[in-house]
Amino acid sequence: PKPVEVKNAGGVTVVTNAGCSGKYIGVMDLDIKDHKVVGYNYKMLPILTDFIKPDAAMVSFIDKMRNTKYDKNVVEARSSTMSNNPDRVGKTYDEILTEKLCTTEQTLYRRGNFMGTWDQVLVNSLREEHDADFSMSAGVRWGTSVPAGHDVTMEDLMTNTSMTYGETYVNELKGAQLKDILEGIAENLFVQDPYLQSGGDMVRMGGMDYTIDPVAGLGGRISNMKDDEGTPIDPNKSYKVSGWAQVGSIGNGRLMWDVAADYLRKQKHLNLTKVNHPTIKGVKNNPGIENYDGDLI
Repeated sequence: PKPVEVKNAGGVTVVTNAGCSGKYIGVMDLDIKDHKVVGYNYKMLPILTDFIKPDAAMVSFIDKMRNTKYDKNVVEARSSTMSNNPDRVGKTYDEILTEKLCTTEQTLYRRGNFMGTWDQVLVNSLREEHDADFSMSAGVRWGTSVPAGHDVTMEDLMTNTSMTYGETYVNELKGAQLKDILEGIAENLFVQDPYLQSGGDMVRMGGMDYTIDPVAGLGGRISNMKDDEGTPIDPNKSYKVSGWAQVGSIGNGRLMWDVAADYLRKQKHLNLTKVNHPTIKGVKNNPGIENYDGDLI
């Protein structure tokens, strides 16, 4: 990505992003004359890992860990009923992680402020697991991508889901409550005062489309909420809504990675026919929006 020049009281700040997961190193060369920056040149250097000699001690440690067997002392979750998975006992971590779950038609990614194809896998599996009308997944971006046509392994899935609070859940929520939840999250992200922004990204929604106006005020950002069939969300109707990664409470559903793994195994060849990208309003000229897969109005 190109640097973005942001004007402020002190002049101009150059903001850059060199990507993630150790794929690139961002290099900025400054042209300085008479104690002032008069120009700059920015480039991204790819990290070619095959040309870097691995650290022997680290390779040995990784091999040892991957050849360690999963046993009854492993704790995967806060829930006592799901803290240990008997289906994994006796297998090495390498055997568990290298399992091929399916192949994928689309590239699976988890980037952007609003939605990704990996996110769609998670929300689809949550809806199926809990027979829910809609589902929610936390707006985070960590996890590796899987190119179209490649195998999807358990390790790929774990890079996108492994955490200490992976229990899933299902609740009954009225349409008005759903809107309030989306409005509250949007306020945390897009409140005008940057010192009040709490970070993160917008919650990912499965089975529901909506329009968001990031620059509007609290209560006015979310509109046009519809299910996948195009039916408007009734504010007075109750809906089954599933999710995961609750911090203040412990869900009583299976762990997210097991839910998603079973969903992918059944697909054999994953082909996402719909991705719930929200429509974004009022940001067409925002330099932070690039190649958005949804609609911009």
